[in-house]
Amino acid sequence: MKADALRGHLDALILAILEGGGLHGYAISEALAARSDGALDLATGTLYPALRRLEAAGLLVSTWSTVSGRKRRTYSLTPAGRRALRAERAAWRGLASVVEAVLRPG
Repeated sequence: MKADALRGHLDALILAILEGGGLHGYAISEALAARSDGALDLATGTLYPALRRLEAAGLLVSTWSTVSGRKRRTYSLTPAGRRALRAERAAWRGLASVVEAVLRPG
């Protein structure tokens, strides 16, 4: 799926992935791909700027750890991130309902 198709929805998708607990960037990418049956295979140039943006907005917090000698940054939802996810879900349901009504035949 093209990154353009995700415009406006990527933040909600990332927040939803992190709802289950903290993950590092590669694990977030893998989870998006797995939950979308491979349709969402994001480039690092798409994912990491979004993670930084969400952290700067106070929706995520990150911590550094070392695993097998490699440093990893793990991202987790903040309380504001959980509230934002609830709002994104409500907005998505509303939009999906309207689009479905318009696309429904006759």
